Amino acid sequence: MFQQQVLDFGLAPTRTLEQFVAGANGVAAGLVARQAEGCGEPQLYLWGATGSGKTHLLQAACQRAGECGMPAAYLALAEAPHPGVLEGLEQLGLVALDDVQAVIGEQVWDEALFDLINRLREHAVPLLLAADCPPTALRPGLKDLASRLGWGPVLRLEALDDDGKLQVLKRRASERGMDLPDEVGRYLLDHLPRDLAELLAGLDRLDRASMERQRRITLPLAREVLA
Repeated sequence: MFQQQVLDFGLAPTRTLEQFVAGANGVAAGLVARQAEGCGEPQLYLWGATGSGKTHLLQAACQRAGECGMPAAYLALAEAPHPGVLEGLEQLGLVALDDVQAVIGEQVWDEALFDLINRLREHAVPLLLAADCPPTALRPGLKDLASRLGWGPVLRLEALDDDGKLQVLKRRASERGMDLPDEVGRYLLDHLPRDLAELLAGLDRLDRASMERQRRITLPLAREVLA
């Protein structure tokens, strides 16, 4: 389902900047925070592999902008139905476009993105972009679009190491009122794919099993559920 969220001040938090485990991505997280608060770069471009935190930062930036009184939009372009979803975004306080690589190269999208970037710059609306590759690796049909995608800082997001992933797991568990022992977190890292989405899905399975069986989350339970 296409994700388009317009976040206004007062909306209940979803993904937040405080929840983001930066690891080696502290500079990027800081630039995103300043942009979301209205005192940063006019345009930022984040790129990295799946699980590196791009979507979290984009959605968290929109949340922070909303808290600062600036309506913001997060759009997942890989699921967008048509370029018309980009119309009128210059009326907002922040625009975050995810999965940019999914639409680059299609003429109607290239033209719509080119026009949007120009409108946002004209109206001084910050733009936060994310893709799985740097802008120099994209091949838009419009040459002028290629240069505009790199108008601001371009930052690569590095995947978290195991300690960082364990921190994410423990933080997610704490948010749910769960106590996740380190040995159970390490078991997840050792026995599941290292992709963060897979690890969090494994934690969800443990949480459900713990509630259904009325048992604390322990290493024996993890072995039963995830073996």
